[in-house]
Amino acid sequence: MTAVSRNEAYSFTKPNRKSITLLAGLGVEGDVHAGVTVKHRSRVAQDPTQPNLRQVHLIHAELFGELRAAGFEVAPGDLGENVTTGGVDLLALPVGTLLHLGDEAVVEVTGLRNPCLQIDTFRDGLLKQVVGRDATGRIVRKAGIMGIVTAGGVVRPGDRIEAQLPVGPHRALERV
Repeated sequence: MTAVSRNEAYSFTKPNRKSITLLAGLGVEGDVHAGVTVKHRSRVAQDPTQPNLRQVHLIHAELFGELRAAGFEVAPGDLGENVTTGGVDLLALPVGTLLHLGDEAVVEVTGLRNPCLQIDTFRDGLLKQVVGRDATGRIVRKAGIMGIVTAGGVVRPGDRIEAQLPVGPHRALERV
């Protein structure tokens, strides 16, 4: 992992921290999006009793290089992620993958982040860089993945991350 971030208040970005603590069934301790039920404002408006499948947001650091090449300067935490990874193809993981973070924490992958228009408020035109269409017209979301905490623990930059794929057949990630 290259960075870990959290924010106690609703804000698009999340400040980087020396460590974060993941709490089983809740998310990131002290983060505004932690909880058993949905905390993202748009989801709360639809149905506040929905289970929170977006307890932890992970983004691959490789995305920042891609965005830089397109003229956007984006750093870890800027897109609201809790964990910035390197060397793991997060977007290719199937639903149910277990991500072992550090010595104890485990996050179960639930789906793709579906970024909203707030991303263009942060950097005008950025939404088109992280959500687009492939050659067949299929929507491609690149703004990271979401997960739930199945085992808690402290996570720090530099900690290992290991993906444990679920027993097949695998189900491709969809937006959550």
